Amino acid sequence: MANWQDRPLILVCNDDGITAPGIRALIQTMNRLGDVVVVAPDSPQSGMGHAITLSSTLRCEPVHPDAGPQKEYACSGTPVDCVKLAVHALLDRKPDLVVSGINHGSNASVNVIYSGTMSAAVEGAMQGIPSIGFSLLDYRWDASFEACMPFVEQIAREALNGGVPAGTCLNVNFPKPDWAPYAGIKVCRQAQAKWVEEFDKREDPRGKTYYWLTGTFVNEDHGQDTDEWALANGYVSVVPVSYDLTSYASLGAWHNRLEP
Repeated sequence: MANWQDRPLILVCNDDGITAPGIRALIQTMNRLGDVVVVAPDSPQSGMGHAITLSSTLRCEPVHPDAGPQKEYACSGTPVDCVKLAVHALLDRKPDLVVSGINHGSNASVNVIYSGTMSAAVEGAMQGIPSIGFSLLDYRWDASFEACMPFVEQIAREALNGGVPAGTCLNVNFPKPDWAPYAGIKVCRQAQAKWVEEFDKREDPRGKTYYWLTGTFVNEDHGQDTDEWALANGYVSVVPVSYDLTSYASLGAWHNRLEP
């Protein structure tokens, strides 16, 4: 693969699959900012979190979904596999930026834990690369990403200019297109919310039981400094996310309990 010198090298990934409209829109904007390499799953990988492939082989084939100048690879693995494979096997230098998305659906609040989109961004941060996950609160395959793109470009430019501290990535969510034009950007904290989950128990034609996971999203956080508040009020939410899961507020209490 050629060695880029004059423009930033941008790695694009997602979890909806390499042909999803969200990633195609993201690629168009990234092509204006740098030299783009796409390594994305060959099929949908939503909800995979930070899963990696250990018990089977990974395949990664060059593909040409459109006439864009970028190089593209379809990977049989998870979004995190895509980032790892790109950084350690496909590219001849570390990317200057990793962008993931644009996801079809929200990754605000607790959804960040389950998200394959955000896990690709988190993996980029773990590799020491400025990284961003983008998501739109619209699950439709034919969702319009037009209102998102100026904000995508603005935030990506800031990241390329050193705007993402080491050890963090950005979780960017866009309100439903009904809000367009958006009210602006809010840098937020993650809302304290949860899924109240149920399993729909069913029986197949052979009499075997199977289950569908269902649930209702419940936001118990009424603060006006959260991503959920921003999105509900027409703002693009930006949450800095750290992969350090240490509960620093609890360290003192546990020292007292276990190290008297």
